[in-house]
Amino acid sequence: MLCKEFGLYCGEQTWTKYKGGHVKMTYTTILFDVKDGIASIALNRPEELNSINLELARDLMHALLKCDEDTAIRAVVIRGNGRLFCAGGDLKAFTTQGKRLSYYIKEVTTYFHAALSRLARMDSPVVAAVHGFAVGAGMSLALASDIVIAAESARFNVAYTRVGLTPDGSLSYFLPRFIGLKRAIELTLTNRILSAQEALDWGLVTRVVPDGELFSNAKSTAIQLAAGAPKALGAAKRLLREGWNETLETQMEQESRAIANIAGTSDTQEAIRAFLEKRTPKFKGI
Repeated sequence: MLCKEFGLYCGEQTWTKYKGGHVKMTYTTILFDVKDGIASIALNRPEELNSINLELARDLMHALLKCDEDTAIRAVVIRGNGRLFCAGGDLKAFTTQGKRLSYYIKEVTTYFHAALSRLARMDSPVVAAVHGFAVGAGMSLALASDIVIAAESARFNVAYTRVGLTPDGSLSYFLPRFIGLKRAIELTLTNRILSAQEALDWGLVTRVVPDGELFSNAKSTAIQLAAGAPKALGAAKRLLREGWNETLETQMEQESRAIANIAGTSDTQEAIRAFLEKRTPKFKGI
């Protein structure tokens, strides 16, 4: 359904060389497409509930590297193909590793964490569209996104300690910052499932929409974001994220430097002219 609706493609993870030396990467575990400045990434292991194995972690990292590097990409939408967003880590893959499990988990998290680092720090805003369950690392992926849109039937579950594991994928970083330490500890130790409305009330998601409107709402949000000034959006979201860890005076200095630097860009000058001339600005990403 998602493949047809969004015009996505999937395939083997290979690099193909084209005329002029350009290369194009296709994937085994995600669907990836770029159209009209919007990158669409769909986790595509529906039979395995989009659980994250080594291949998916690697594919996601490469796709988000592409989004970070390609200046034509102005917004990113991440979703899950099939019945749910993401069931977390692939426990079946864990059981095949034997004494190599520790090494395997380090390898998976190396790729997965690199993907999330790019997601959080790139200029392009990232919209997560969550349906069904977002469990464990799937919940981590949603929380690391800039905007989280949840279907009314969506559910969120930390889940790690239920299978004797500890959080990864930035969950221990973002969760207490969003909902406070006591609530974060409760969710992590008890594995209580949050409804979409509870997640909204607690500040874990941006908005809740009817199930049938989830993907169209995420797409319209991405279109709106893609029309903005890329460098200003990127600098603004980095200021907000990094402000958690700074003193007041240090953060104001960062603000002063950021706004002064961005004021010299062509896009900012175009935006100011357009505002004064009462017209829509045309941003070029420079």
